Amino acid sequence: MPEVASRDRLPDRVTMPLLTLITQQSLDEDYLHVAERRSAQAPRPPQGSPPRSSHRTAAVVIAVFGLLVTVAAVQTSRNASVTDASRVTLVRQITAERDAVSNLQDEIVRLRERNVGLQERLAQVSSTAQSTLARMRRLETNTGFVAVSGPGVRVTVDDAPNGDPTQAVRDEDLALLVDGLWNAGAEAIAINGQRLTALSAIRNSGPAIHVNGRPLAPPYTVLAIGDTRTLQANLLDSTHGSEFYSLARQLQFVYELRNDDSMTLPAAPDRLLRLRHAGAGTAAEQDDRLDEETTP
Repeated sequence: MPEVASRDRLPDRVTMPLLTLITQQSLDEDYLHVAERRSAQAPRPPQGSPPRSSHRTAAVVIAVFGLLVTVAAVQTSRNASVTDASRVTLVRQITAERDAVSNLQDEIVRLRERNVGLQERLAQVSSTAQSTLARMRRLETNTGFVAVSGPGVRVTVDDAPNGDPTQAVRDEDLALLVDGLWNAGAEAIAINGQRLTALSAIRNSGPAIHVNGRPLAPPYTVLAIGDTRTLQANLLDSTHGSEFYSLARQLQFVYELRNDDSMTLPAAPDRLLRLRHAGAGTAAEQDDRLDEETTP
């Protein structure tokens, strides 16, 4: 039994902790190396004197080595703490950056949706603006406050040759012709360069016919912009147009109708626009004011 126990017992080198074994071996080897150097270099002490300096050197070496081991352990502990802190900080930074990227992506989605809504709104506003602009141009054309060009019908009317004063063209005669042209589909009308508007008046002032406060002399040239394919036929079919033709044949007026591929009508006088904004009264009152403005 003792032999079995001694056989099973392992040597101290096997059972000893690794760090203790390394430290002990290192100390033994360092001590042996330093002792050999000291004994080789230093004079031999007298016979019988104790080796005190060798013991002191060994103690110093052991203390220095212990200090190095302690410093290394402390430094390793500090490095581990710094590494753990750096890892935690890095994880926090990554999480924060991910949250920032997620917020930016959400903001991009919101901005895209808003952009789509604004584009749809812009399309609606653009369509409304185009419709409004087209309507404004139509109104400007119909009201006569802007110059217009296009195809139309040219009507020339003159007094009866060698006729008496009763056979002269009067304001109501031209008014019949103008009303017939409006009913036939004319878009803009001018007489001897005077553009007709809702504020225009055609009336006799003495022997002359005044339009927009301007005296006109025969022959009277009436320009009407419209569809040349239907304007003349519609004029003949209208009530006012047929009355004008009947009156022209009865009083022997000289008149001529022909289509014109291109004609330009000027805008109405600015003074008509001022009267419009001033809220002037009837057309006759406006014409009287225009006569006053044009009378020297």
